[in-house]
Parts: sequence; C-alpha cells; structure tokens
Amino acid sequence: MTEAKPSAGVPLRTADAPDTDPRTWWTRPGLEIRHGRLFIAGRDAEALAREHGTPLYVYDVTHVIEQIRGVHDALARTGLPFKVRYALKAQREPEILRAVRALGTVGMDVCSPGEVAHALANGWRPEEISYTGTNVSERDLDAIFAAGVHINVDLLSQLRRVGRRRRAALDAAAGGATAPLGPAGGRVGIRINPRAGAAHRYVPVGQSPDDELRFGVYAGQKPTKFGIYPDQLDDAVRIAREYDLTIDTVHFHVSHQLLNEDLPAFDDAVGKAAAMIRHLQEAGCPIEEVNTGGGLGNPLGPGDEPLDLDAWAGILARHLGPLGVTIATEPGEYFTNRCGIVLTEVVTVEDRLGVPFIGITAGWNVMPIRFVWGEFFELVNCTAADAPRTQRVTISGHINEAPDLFAEDYPFPPTQEGDIVAILEAGSYCQAVANTHCMRPVAPALFFHDRL
Repeated sequence: MTEAKPSAGVPLRTADAPDTDPRTWWTRPGLEIRHGRLFIAGRDAEALAREHGTPLYVYDVTHVIEQIRGVHDALARTGLPFKVRYALKAQREPEILRAVRALGTVGMDVCSPGEVAHALANGWRPEEISYTGTNVSERDLDAIFAAGVHINVDLLSQLRRVGRRRRAALDAAAGGATAPLGPAGGRVGIRINPRAGAAHRYVPVGQSPDDELRFGVYAGQKPTKFGIYPDQLDDAVRIAREYDLTIDTVHFHVSHQLLNEDLPAFDDAVGKAAAMIRHLQEAGCPIEEVNTGGGLGNPLGPGDEPLDLDAWAGILARHLGPLGVTIATEPGEYFTNRCGIVLTEVVTVEDRLGVPFIGITAGWNVMPIRFVWGEFFELVNCTAADAPRTQRVTISGHINEAPDLFAEDYPFPPTQEGDIVAILEAGSYCQAVANTHCMRPVAPALFFHDRL
C-alpha cells in the first residue's frame, strides 16, 4: 500500500452526506428495500431481529459465492493459469466455509498455525493451503511444516530461520537421525515489497482526510514490516543457496479496497513487482506461482462503481503473463464484507448539547472493522430504509468506553427507541475479530444460503 498520508495512490474523499435525499446506493441482490423496509436474503430484517434478538449477525451466503465466481471468471478470461484462494482471517465461520469448499475450485490462504488447523478441519488439503505470515517463530514453523503447508516468508531474517531448519533436517538425515521438519523439498516462497501500492479510502463526514489510515501500510515509501525490498533480492537468493532452499513462489500485497480509479496506481505497483520477479528468475529461481494478495474493493460510498474485474485481471495478465507463472489471488474482504449485516436495537434517543445521540445494542466488540482499521460503512433504519435523512446524528454503542461511536455527524432519518438499525458491510473482519470486551458476549449469527 501507499503512504498513509494523501498521495496519488490514495484518493481520500469526503462524503457528500445529503440532508434530504434517500441514501440507497448500497442496495443489491440479497440486500433490498421493499415498501420502505430492509430485506436481507429476502427476509424482513426487523422481523429477524425481533425473533432472534440483537445484536445479531445475518449473512447472505449467496453473495460470497457470487463474489468468488466473479473473480474466478475474470481470471479465467485471461487464458492464463491461475488459482483463487480464500483469506481465512477475514471470515472463518464454518457455515460460510462449507459453501466455499463446495465450489471445489478455491484454495485457502492462512497466516497462523491456528488458521492452518482450521483450514484442515474444514476440508482443505495441505497442498491447497498457502501460508503467508509475518514474524514466524520456531513454534509456528513446527506446526506449518508438520502439516505439509507451503510457506511464504517476508523478511531476510525469516528466510534464514527457515534455512536453518532445512540445514538441521538435512544434517540429521545424513547422520541417520531426525530433526525438526524443514520445508518439503526445500521449497519456499518469499513476500516482496515493491514500495508502491494502491489504497482507496472513503472518509465519512466528521473525520479529517488527514487522519492516519489505520488499516496499516503494506507496500509504500514508508518502511513496513512486510516484504523483501528490491535491493534485498540478491541477498535473498544468496541466503536460499546457502541453505539449499528453492524459491519457487513470490507473494506481494499492494492494494486495499481497490476500485476503478485506483487501477493506474495498481498497474504501476504490479509492474514494479513484476520487475522484481523477473530479477529472481534471471538469478536462477524457478518461480512457479505469483501470489498477488488481496485488497480488491467493493463500493464504499455514494458514487463508487464496482471494481472492473476484467480490468484488474488484465493488469495482472499483462505484467505477469510473460513470466510464465501461475497467477494466484486471495481476496478475503472482497468475498465476504458485504455478505454480513449486524442488526441492533435503538435503546436511546437523546439530545446532548444540541447533538442527537442514538444508542444501540452493539459495541465495538461486535464491529471491530471500524475501530481497528477505520473502515467506513452505512447504517440503515430497517423500517425507514429509503426515508430522507433529515438529521445529523451520533450513533453510539453500549461498550463503556468513550471511543465506542459508530458514526458522528451522520445523516440519518428520524428514529425512535425500539427501532432496528442495520450496520452494513459487516461480513469480514467483524465476527472473525469479535471479542468480549466489558464481558459483552459475541453476537450470534444467522446464515441464509438462499434468497426468498
């Protein structure tokens, strides 16, 4: 990703925040307005909340499958070999994983030993799992290599750590003994950092465009904890040779919430990554796969257009196709964030020094994606889903901490205690990151595999 401050690769935009117009840009199949009421997978959202209580996660699983097929088909149209994987850290609920697994064409991206075990337990074979983590310990390597999973390491020191495991295993085998497992066949991948990226961020009203991008930076001019830099490639090759390792995979992650207007910056970043991969090939590394990470975006605000997947895939094909590699991708948020909605009940409506406050039965423990990464999402009154938003409100949660605010200076229709409010874009990095702060329980979930 690019710098956290505004730059050519990070378009920061302020919400238009209409005062009287309905705010319905987010509707889609599976998330609709019928006679002014919100429906999720064809079910009345208020009725679901009344029956099952709040807070409540509701998932339209069909949407996940549609998103996966869109990416799969776009890559297939390039005519190049490819792999699609699912980033487990974004959404790990078994109900959703079963639907993904049933497709039979989707691998798994993991980043911890716990995720290795979870992927295996949910039906993925070791050869279908790719591990890309950071600051990997000896205990981590014990679990990864024992499971037979391929690993991409992201620092020179980590490559040496894997190399020492490889050497110990070879020396022990030569002496007729055994040593802690090393990488199978000495094959390992590396994560590279081309120092360029494309990140998109939607800035809601009340938040300064100068605020830091709390989702973090993967690949930009600022030093990060991720990836081997261009001037370190020769060192990586030297370390691999020293320890009898074969670098057969390259991973990079250069985007966040990528939309159409970010594609030129993405094109530049992928071109820089391709030059690094070509350098490795010329140094004798038999690169078989290039894992392009995730970071594909869904519309975040009014006026945003869905990402042109053919344009995205075309950029990958143009830069990576001549390298003769398999192109892999591993979106998580793109596949799942819009499939999930959190339903909450309004318990407070009160004027506070001239500011209307709406208090709901959910807190940051249920919706971490705003509070950890600063991501934007819409809130909708389920029985006035297309009503004019004639007031500006603060929407607060029930965690006993001051920052537990879902929105400030936010356009919203007239609302009263007892109304049901939906928090959209809650399918990824929410239930998977949920916690029990203040001993508030993690919300239960409903999963719908059909649409009425």
